[in-house]
Parts: sequence; C-alpha cells; structure tokens
Amino acid sequence: RHYAEQFEGNDRLRTEGTRNLVDAAVAAGARRMVAQSIAFAYAPGEGTLTEEHPIAPAQTGVIALENAVTKTQGIDGIVLRYGRLYGPGTWSAAPNGAAPLHVDAAADAAFLAMTKGALGIYNVAEDDGAVSSEKAKREFGFDAAFRIAEAP
Repeated sequence: RHYAEQFEGNDRLRTEGTRNLVDAAVAAGARRMVAQSIAFAYAPGEGTLTEEHPIAPAQTGVIALENAVTKTQGIDGIVLRYGRLYGPGTWSAAPNGAAPLHVDAAADAAFLAMTKGALGIYNVAEDDGAVSSEKAKREFGFDAAFRIAEAP
C-alpha cells in the first residue's frame, strides 16, 4: 500500500547510505569493498542477461550504489547482483521467480568475493536462463548449489 514511499526510502538508502559506507571505507584505509545489489533490476532484454546489460533507468538507487562502489578511487569495489533470495529467514522457503538464489549460496559468494575476483560487477544467481553467473563462477568460484552444513 505504501510502495512509492518504500521505494523512495530504499533508493535513498542505496544512494546516501552506500556513499557514506564507501567514504568511511576509504577513510579507514580499506582496500576492498563488497556490496550487494540486485540482479532483477535490469532493463528488459532478450535471452540470458550478463553484467554488461544495462540496469533499468528507473533503478536510480541501484545505479548509484553500484557506481559508488565500483568507481571510487582507492578502493577495489565488487558488486554482487544477487538473484531473488529464498531459504531460511527470507520471504520464501523455495525459489520464487526468475534468477533465484539460496541465502547460503549468497553468503558464500560474499565470503569468496572478499579475497577473490577482480573489481567489478558480478551476477550471483542459479542457472535458470534469466541471468548469467558465469563471470562469478570463473573469477571467484561461485557455486549456486552451496549450502551450509547443518550441525549433527
């Protein structure tokens, strides 16, 4: 019911919040930053979308987040464009929609990106034909099948 207000707040968080975090990271002497973005913000397109496909112009907050992280001098910025999360603690226990991503695989991708992969943008999702995660697989060993082992 309050979609417009929520969207505006989300954009502000992505724009101002990310800028503040990036500035703080640079001031603290951080050399690498990994940020979460979304793989379902792409402009409409045909076939499997790669990182080179443009983000929809209306996604101003996503664009600002990604630019702040990847274009700030002095920091190696990595953006993980996550698919639609599912699993424990999310809105859905099972895949729901295009480019699904289990929360365990999302967490592992962030862990891997902390030390591996060149700066830039990476799709991180299951192979369902919506987006390609080949770059993340190649650069830092992303595996969409990763699950955290349950304690015995």
